[in-house]
Amino acid sequence: MVTPSLPSPARSQSRAAAWAACLAGASLALGSGGHVLAANAGGVGTGAATEAADSAVASIAQALALTQQSVRVPAGARVEVIPGALDPRLKLAPCARIEPQIPPGARAWGRTRVALRCVSGPVRWQVYLPLTVQVWARAAVLATAQPAGSTLTAADLQLAEVDLAAALAPAFTAPGDLVGRTLAVALPAGATVRADLLRQRQWFQAGETVTVVAQGQGYAVSGEAQALGNGVEGQSVRLRTDSGRIITAMPVGTRRVELPL
Repeated sequence: MVTPSLPSPARSQSRAAAWAACLAGASLALGSGGHVLAANAGGVGTGAATEAADSAVASIAQALALTQQSVRVPAGARVEVIPGALDPRLKLAPCARIEPQIPPGARAWGRTRVALRCVSGPVRWQVYLPLTVQVWARAAVLATAQPAGSTLTAADLQLAEVDLAAALAPAFTAPGDLVGRTLAVALPAGATVRADLLRQRQWFQAGETVTVVAQGQGYAVSGEAQALGNGVEGQSVRLRTDSGRIITAMPVGTRRVELPL
């Protein structure tokens, strides 16, 4: 299990001040890079503002830790969670206790968000703090620029540290998995090769007999069926079993499909 690293204090200092001002019910102006240009306590007493600000900063730290715990990373990967900034126009009531929560359906990957909820204060409120989750690991990149339609060889690939979470499409941590694959688009040297940048493979044609692997929790059974369409990578295909039943499965290899149960 990898212990993710927190953003450095220097990088987070000005943003933390901005969040604290927002969450303490203050108004503020931000410059480029999130630096605070001006802040106004908005009528909140100094002691109350300081207490709320301390609570805000602590809650943001909890939000970062909560997000990090939700990230599934490969062995040896390094995780960084970079907070964004709240809307500087926000004027929120002071709050003694703020709880972070990952919204239902939110994915702790790439650009995401975390909810900050006031659970102890004169007014209950909730805001969403934008975050960027970066997952750094060694993955395959191009050694030289390649045009669209290039069939990749081992000499075209090398390993480099990349942000796996920079895109939803998966990267390849083993360059050998890309040898023989064809690029769908032109890419510059150093580009991370991801699944959506490759041409889809056709594993079989309509009419061919294919192996169907039906998988359940803790078991798998296999049989045969006739393909009613071409078996293209990433696209489900209809098949007819020996009993005449029509099923839909996902092509995963040469004359092979998988059917989750």
